[in-house]
Amino acid sequence: MSTAPVGSGWVDAYREEADRFCAALDEELYLHFAGHKEQLELAAVYERFADVTSLDACRRLGEAAKDADNGIRELWRFACEGYLGDLTRDHADRIATVEATLEATVDGETVPFRLLRPSIANEPDRDRRARLEEARVELQEEELNPIYAEALDRTREGARMLGAETYRGLYERFGIPLEELRAGCERLLAETEDLYLGVADRLFRDRLGLALEEATRPDVLRLLRATTWDDGFPADAMLPALEGTLSGLGIDLRSQRNVELDVEPRPLKSPRAFCAPIEVPGRVVLVIQPMGGPDDWHALFHEAGHTEHYANTAPGLPVEERRLGDNAVTEGWATLFELLVDDPAWLARRLDFGRPEDFAAEAAAIRLYLVRRYAAKLLYELELHGGADLESARPRYAELMEEATKIPPSDADFLADVDPGFYAQSYLRSWAFEAQMSLFLREEFGSAWFARREAGSLLRELWAEGQRLTADELLAELDGSRLDLEAIVDRTKEPLRV
Repeated sequence: MSTAPVGSGWVDAYREEADRFCAALDEELYLHFAGHKEQLELAAVYERFADVTSLDACRRLGEAAKDADNGIRELWRFACEGYLGDLTRDHADRIATVEATLEATVDGETVPFRLLRPSIANEPDRDRRARLEEARVELQEEELNPIYAEALDRTREGARMLGAETYRGLYERFGIPLEELRAGCERLLAETEDLYLGVADRLFRDRLGLALEEATRPDVLRLLRATTWDDGFPADAMLPALEGTLSGLGIDLRSQRNVELDVEPRPLKSPRAFCAPIEVPGRVVLVIQPMGGPDDWHALFHEAGHTEHYANTAPGLPVEERRLGDNAVTEGWATLFELLVDDPAWLARRLDFGRPEDFAAEAAAIRLYLVRRYAAKLLYELELHGGADLESARPRYAELMEEATKIPPSDADFLADVDPGFYAQSYLRSWAFEAQMSLFLREEFGSAWFARREAGSLLRELWAEGQRLTADELLAELDGSRLDLEAIVDRTKEPLRV
């Protein structure tokens, strides 16, 4: 099928519509997950902006991207992702509505589906954790997996309509080095195998009184909850600690007119903090329902990193550099703030906290678990999106996850535990970005860089770039380094003192 040529006027009009589409999507997601409305209604948003996600737009931008700069390629990827999202919009709405309304009855108690995982994490009784997980898996299999399977079929069909044999092949055309990342993940898993076995076993024994080989999926959620450290991370100190940290960098959170803090409790509000960049940089909402505990603190600071990145992005950048681009960059800034919560130097300044080095070592062990899990997740997604059938995908998911974490997963999650657009690679690369960026900041401004206004000035300068540069390009411009997954290993070993 022939397509009309792409002129600069058409591209500029597309950019404007794409920006409005992103704003509408993010506002709809904000309203639903912040508990303002029960139903997620993405279909209506896609209908309003049908031209942005049309097959014709994808094909026109794809032709233009062959001989154009990265900006056009980012618009092309955005259009294709929107096209695929449009194909599965009803599925996304159905999943969100089912998750928001589904309930399980465990031991005579009714638990909303979205609160099953937090309930498992907060449950001290191991047998009850197992029953809660059993209820979650049953609902996942019966109510949600059929929808996920339908959505995957539509996504595969859409990739073929976009000219690729597989979903993976489509993303390779976008220039994402998936094969290079696959090799990097395999190296990372091999290099950290012995280290992980030692630190994970010690962590499970210290926190739960279990050997690693005895641990199950519900035990992991309890482990990550880190209840033994709750007293050190009270709910009422979360926002003051964030404000104080930003103040040390020369940023007054309350005076940022383009930043909204949504802290009101609502029955349907997500229990986990999130950032809604509705307008970049004009209106960025940081949503939180403070509960306290290290996991909640990590989530808040992670989302605050996103918030400051988006809020400080230069308004004059085109949409592909403000909203699109390499998500390892915004995830890297989010992780930079999240890992402050593990930093003994930061803890000494912000909290009355005993044994900060011990907490930092435990947090590093958890980070190693997550890094290995995401490496396995990416390896699985590369196989799934390379055309694997669902019958073989389910056991392969369980095999790869258990090889990486040494803990049997629930194979019922083989479709739910898949993020669009190979987002696992963005997280992996963001962890490397954070490792190299934090090293640079410490070398440049000292171990307490987070209390230096000069560091804050540099961060605002880098944030202003939005996502004009990839994580690799940003590091190259900053200090001439190259993004390297090996940096994650070095960063993890540091607090472990190995």
